[in-house]
Amino acid sequence: MKAQIKPRIDLENRTKLETVIPLRTPFIINIDPSDICNFQCKFCPTGDRELMKNTAKRGRGVMDFEFYKKLIDDIGEFEDKVKVIRLYKDGEPLLNPHFANMVKYAKESGCCDRVDTTTNASLLTPELSKNIIDAGLDRINISVEGVNEAQYADFSQYKIDFKKFVDNIRYFYEHRKQCEMIVKINGDILTESEKQQFYDIFGDIADGVFIESIMDCWPAFEQKKVEINKTRGVYGQAINEVQVCPYVFYCLNINSDGTYSLCFLDWARKMLLGNAGTRTPKQIWNSSELREYQSMFLRKERKSHLICTDCGQMRQGQPDNLDAFADELKKLYNGENRI
Repeated sequence: MKAQIKPRIDLENRTKLETVIPLRTPFIINIDPSDICNFQCKFCPTGDRELMKNTAKRGRGVMDFEFYKKLIDDIGEFEDKVKVIRLYKDGEPLLNPHFANMVKYAKESGCCDRVDTTTNASLLTPELSKNIIDAGLDRINISVEGVNEAQYADFSQYKIDFKKFVDNIRYFYEHRKQCEMIVKINGDILTESEKQQFYDIFGDIADGVFIESIMDCWPAFEQKKVEINKTRGVYGQAINEVQVCPYVFYCLNINSDGTYSLCFLDWARKMLLGNAGTRTPKQIWNSSELREYQSMFLRKERKSHLICTDCGQMRQGQPDNLDAFADELKKLYNGENRI
C-alpha cells in the first residue's frame, strides 16, 4: 500500500488556537456549492429527503456562480489571506455544474492559500476530474460508503457501478498534479476483512486512506438509522467532551443560498448570522452577533444553548481544546479589538 494512514484533518501539526486568537481573518471559510445530495446516507440529515423538504429556512439548491464570484471578491477585503476556502458543507459539491470554475475563480483571486473539498465522488468522470485538477484544487477528500455495490445500496440508497467508481478515482489520482487525495470510509459498517478490502482497493490510488467512525455530529438531527460509535472519536481519538467550541474562533460558514451560519453543521439553518447579499464576510466576522456567540462559549455556557447543548462534535470530533484557556481569552474578547 502506497498511501499513508491519514485522516482528513491534521491532528498533530495544528496551530495552537489559544496563541493566535482573536483572528482578524478566519483560517477557513466553508462555502457550500450545493446543499442537495444524490445520496441518502443513513447518518446524514441531507439524506433524509422528507426531513429536508419540511425543514424551514432551507435553500435547497446550488449556489449561483455570479453570486459566488462576488462572494470571493468580498473575501478579498480581509487583511490577510484565508488559509483554506473549503467548497463543501451540507450537500454534494459536484452537483454544482460550475464546481471546477468555482475552484479556478478562488485560486486566481488570490484571497486564499488553498482550496479543498469533500465529495462522494460518484459524479467524477475523467473529463470532470481533469477540469477540477486544472482549475487548481489543492486537496480532495473522498467519502466512500462501502466496498461493494450492495453496501452502497443499503447505506446510501444509491445504485453505483463500483468498478467504474474505483476506476474514476484511480484516474483522478494518476492525473492529480498538485492535488492531494484522501479516501476515507465509515468503518463501523465494515467487518475486519472488509476493512482490509478497503485498504487493498484504495491504498495504491490515494495519498492517504483512513477508516473513520460515525458520530452524532448534527445538532437537532436524531440519528435513528445507524448506531453511533460510543468508544472512539471520528478520527480514532479518545472521546473527550469540551465546553468551548473551537470552530467559531477560526471558521466562517456560508450556505448555498448565501446565508451565513454560525456552525458548519447548521443543516437546519437555526443559527444564521446574516446574508452575503447584504453583509460581506469581513462584516460578519467582525459582527457583534458572532462576538456574542464566541463570548458565550468562553463563559462555558454551551450546555445552556438550545442547539449547541448536545453537539456530538464537541464529544467525538473536535480537533482543539480551548477549555483551559477560556478565562484568559475572555479578557481579550471582552476588552480588546481583534488582532
